[in-house]
Amino acid sequence: MVELTRSAPRTQMPWAIAPFHAWDLTDGEPWAQFYRSGDGILVRFPDYADFELSSDGRQVICAPAPDVSAATIDHLYFNQVLPLVLGRLGKLVFHASAVEIAGFAVAFPAPSGRGKSSLAAAFAADGNPFLTDDGLVLETLEGGYEVQPSQPSLRLWEDSRERFVGAETIAAPAVSYTRKARLLAGKRLAHCNSPRRLLAAYFLGDGAATNIVFRPLSAVEGLIEWTKHSFLLDVQDQGLIAAHFDRVAVLAKAVPCIALDYPRNYDVLPDVLHAIRAQVRNASLSP
Repeated sequence: MVELTRSAPRTQMPWAIAPFHAWDLTDGEPWAQFYRSGDGILVRFPDYADFELSSDGRQVICAPAPDVSAATIDHLYFNQVLPLVLGRLGKLVFHASAVEIAGFAVAFPAPSGRGKSSLAAAFAADGNPFLTDDGLVLETLEGGYEVQPSQPSLRLWEDSRERFVGAETIAAPAVSYTRKARLLAGKRLAHCNSPRRLLAAYFLGDGAATNIVFRPLSAVEGLIEWTKHSFLLDVQDQGLIAAHFDRVAVLAKAVPCIALDYPRNYDVLPDVLHAIRAQVRNASLSP
């Protein structure tokens, strides 16, 4: 569906025009910049790589910056660029992790830093395989949606790695821009490699809660939350944005959406897992 071509490394030269959109890190530094390039779009990760996307999104040319590792390029492509391309092709793609519980998928949409990978790791280490770490891709089913499994790896900080999977879990080659380890699925980190029907989505709060809090969201609130976590390549294409908004509105009505917040304390996580499993069991047994 999508063809990736890698060109020779090259120094990133200043672009002739200003980016029409950008993603910034929490400290304000630029992370990704989006430029018009003919009838396509160039996505630049400063100091790492340029990815030039054709107008239909089916062709991607990657030009790494000098001395950037192949592992870093792979990570950028699969975790940042490919979800954007799939969104361009009309897929529903979101910043969310997902795990399998009782034969269903449960999703955890959240921005970076909210703990969606740690939550997925906690479930996977405790018997509920993860489907994706981020870049949640949904396919429509009759009366619902199906979560597609992604790469069998999870990105974790060292303290989460020690807590959930231990040092013996194999890590993929390090990438240049993060100290997170990308841990490969295995005995201690179970991965589900088959699609699962999406039963519910839990939108993670900022950890300010003093106890575990669940709050059902209305369809309108769910629409807003799903939209905030969407992978969108061209935020200026009003036609594509409107079509995406319509699809997300249907999703928000079809799938229960719940706001979830809890103290970011590892000792609380067993209770969080227990509560979510209980809700999934009740929902999956409902007529």
